[in-house]
Amino acid sequence: MTEVPTLRPRLKVLSKEQVDAIHASALKILTTMGVKMEHPGALKMLKDAGCEVFNDDWVKIPAKLVEEAIKSAPKKFTLYDQNGNTAMPLEDGNAFYGTGSDANFTIDIETGERRRAVLSDVANFAKLVDGLENISFAMTMANPEDVPVKDIYIHAYAAMIKNTNKPMVFIADAGRDIAVIHRIACAIAGGEEKFRAQPFMLNYSEAISPLHFPENIVDKLIFCSQKGIPICLPSGSNAGGGAPVTLAGAMALGIAENLAGLVIHQMTNKGAPFLFGPNVSVLDMKSTVVSYGCPEWSLTQAALADMRDELYDIPTWAYAGASDAKVMDAQAGAEAAFSIHSAMLCHANVIHDVGFLEYGSTSSLEMVTMANEIISMSRFFAGGIPVNEGTLAIDALKRVSGSPGSMFLTDDHTFEHFMEAQFTPKLLDRSRYDAWEDSGAPDMYRRCNVEAKRILAEHEMKPKSKEVLKQIDSIVNQ
Repeated sequence: MTEVPTLRPRLKVLSKEQVDAIHASALKILTTMGVKMEHPGALKMLKDAGCEVFNDDWVKIPAKLVEEAIKSAPKKFTLYDQNGNTAMPLEDGNAFYGTGSDANFTIDIETGERRRAVLSDVANFAKLVDGLENISFAMTMANPEDVPVKDIYIHAYAAMIKNTNKPMVFIADAGRDIAVIHRIACAIAGGEEKFRAQPFMLNYSEAISPLHFPENIVDKLIFCSQKGIPICLPSGSNAGGGAPVTLAGAMALGIAENLAGLVIHQMTNKGAPFLFGPNVSVLDMKSTVVSYGCPEWSLTQAALADMRDELYDIPTWAYAGASDAKVMDAQAGAEAAFSIHSAMLCHANVIHDVGFLEYGSTSSLEMVTMANEIISMSRFFAGGIPVNEGTLAIDALKRVSGSPGSMFLTDDHTFEHFMEAQFTPKLLDRSRYDAWEDSGAPDMYRRCNVEAKRILAEHEMKPKSKEVLKQIDSIVNQ
């Protein structure tokens, strides 16, 4: 028989009517309320394009400009690794997971204690990412306290770049440090044109909800558009904090902010790569922290994927694999698994924050390692069930049923198919009790700790040349 097309499971949470209503509300925000645009150049560009400027630096953006920006933004683009190989084709609902940024604390892999993050932690997380097959891109996972604050993102970027060849999502403060980071990237790629042709990094910037675009944020947006650096521009439209407490209202605000950024981005350079997707979590009403483990964030990013599929057709930014728990415990595992699986099923594209604890304040090498295993499980599930002559196994059934004493365990069909037919865990324990006890009865945290240490000790990435490393150090130290 011929292969029957395999259905990929897909999570949908919005109807077409709901999508249209949320989009209409986002446009109403832009056309009747506008945004506070503190960048003189962007303000002039918008005014020249027919936008209404009022109260000095507020601007109303017509729906026509939004529609033009959506139309000109790429419907797919690719992030490469630092050796020029295709790594993350952002199309067809492909899902790629990576770490997060800007955590002030980390869980020490040797002592298990929470402490301030330092530059060597950035290097360790990058190396771990390089050695984990289901973590596709690196972010810093730290605000290192042992480097000058004004150059913190430059030093962190250099530490990442020396310890992984995978794609990276980077943070910058303003035009000065993003220009330095771009110079380092061009040195690695072998020139600006080569980097533009095969970008291996994406910038993460944030507008400030509600409706506030500071000058430094827009500087980065324009710089990335000019240089062809892919960028995402979510905002702080967290329900009950920077946005209305209702999820539909928070989404409409976040989408409006995202689309305002897209208009400026595409007016600067039509066709420059842009990642769609506001961050819409919730401000917890008891603790007043922005929750990283809540179901609302997973629900809204599934809704945003619906918005992408119905209207925007632009690759999406999302989150998963994080927790509000303070240590890697059952809560951490439950919240990480819930968000990883829902992100996979809604076909989000670039999924960050894997490995965070304490609502994004603390990073954990063990959490990243556990998430790698959960992502593997989720990928298996999302792959669906292949149906063909081999998987239907009629011949194997004839052999086993027709030969008394035979079993599928010893049949050739099992040997030929078990590797792809079954999920084989690496860290999840399926051993018999006695074997588990004899091995020291390790729990999941201990197994992840051992595995993370093994990768840091044994994994070898393809090193940059001495000449490139010298260029990086020279640029950083200027």
